[in-house]
Amino acid sequence: MSDQQQQAILTCQHILRPPLQEIGEGDDRLVYEIGQPAWQCSFSKDGNYLAVCYGAPQPCIRIWEMIHKSNSKKTETQWILQSTLSGVHERTVRSVVFAPIVKPLILASASFDGSIAIWEASSRNETLSWECTAQLEGHENEVKCVVFNETGSLLASSGRDKTVWIWECYLPGTVGGPSEGSEASEFECIAVLNGHEADVKCVQFAPSHDQWGDGAEILLSSSYDDTIRVWAEDAGDWYCAASISDVHLSTIWSLALAPSGGRLVSGSADASLAIYKAYTIAEKKRLFPEDKDQSNSHGVWKCVGKLTDAHSAAVYAVGYAPAQAGHGRVVSAGADGDIHIYREAMGSTSDRPLFSLEASVDAGHNGDVNHVRWHPFLGSVLASVGDDGAVRIWKYQTS
Repeated sequence: MSDQQQQAILTCQHILRPPLQEIGEGDDRLVYEIGQPAWQCSFSKDGNYLAVCYGAPQPCIRIWEMIHKSNSKKTETQWILQSTLSGVHERTVRSVVFAPIVKPLILASASFDGSIAIWEASSRNETLSWECTAQLEGHENEVKCVVFNETGSLLASSGRDKTVWIWECYLPGTVGGPSEGSEASEFECIAVLNGHEADVKCVQFAPSHDQWGDGAEILLSSSYDDTIRVWAEDAGDWYCAASISDVHLSTIWSLALAPSGGRLVSGSADASLAIYKAYTIAEKKRLFPEDKDQSNSHGVWKCVGKLTDAHSAAVYAVGYAPAQAGHGRVVSAGADGDIHIYREAMGSTSDRPLFSLEASVDAGHNGDVNHVRWHPFLGSVLASVGDDGAVRIWKYQTS
């Protein structure tokens, strides 16, 4: 990491909090805010909605809508609480993700109660109404992460039971799915993957680029066992194609894929970030002849760079910027309460990436920053959530 002067700034534009609660009447009336951590956030594909999941004492999902209001002088952006989804999960909701379709809006949520819930929105009198249309069960206990692939045809989940599950999805308006408004989405478990030796903290789909089995995608998973595993598909069967170890010294909390699909970043409890490159089968044989596995069935992911001093405490979240934010920008956050944006520096190559700290800010959360997410196409907008239950919307500006 370079010690260059920071070249960008992050400014908090909005702070979103749960509605205040009331007890008592008259002089005995007490107004208070629920103390509950916010664990993860997800933007809808069109970027107009932000979903946030929460823990005890009131496990739920809150959805904010981005509204633009104009007057004679300027246009202002506001975030309005649109819905609160509750009554399904009995324990902390640890992960939430929008399906990659614009209409209808569909959410998947994962909970410490061992279940995954599917929520679908319908429009009534120009107001969105949400319904839990499916519950996916199978994990033995806490589900830590849930994620869709790029098309919404697959859903992956991971948990404390050391397993990764892959579900085939039939969403409205997609291939094989029902027509919009006719019936609910359908899901079928097609694989249960064993191999990790501890909690699986994060899962992330990536394109195979015809280098891993015969499937169009691979699945990456990170764990409390300090490893990343690469899962590939061949003739419909998923298997562990590779294991990446000896990169981090502790739990790997988060994974993020570059827009190109050829680079990966991981964040760890050892306070570091690691950068990986996907090499083809031919490159593997030419560049890494010492590798024990020289099969022709798959490529290889190699750690090509590391920011050992990325944070002063555990890194809980990493994210790659959309192309609109500029090439090679990565955001990270964690237990030190900071949000950092790193930019690929001059002289960087794909085999030897160099990053400099472009922006750094105390996120203002009272406690850990549990997650940070870039807007899907607005390179100037990010969201963060933390132990204090607050959601912060950030404006990113380069100088």
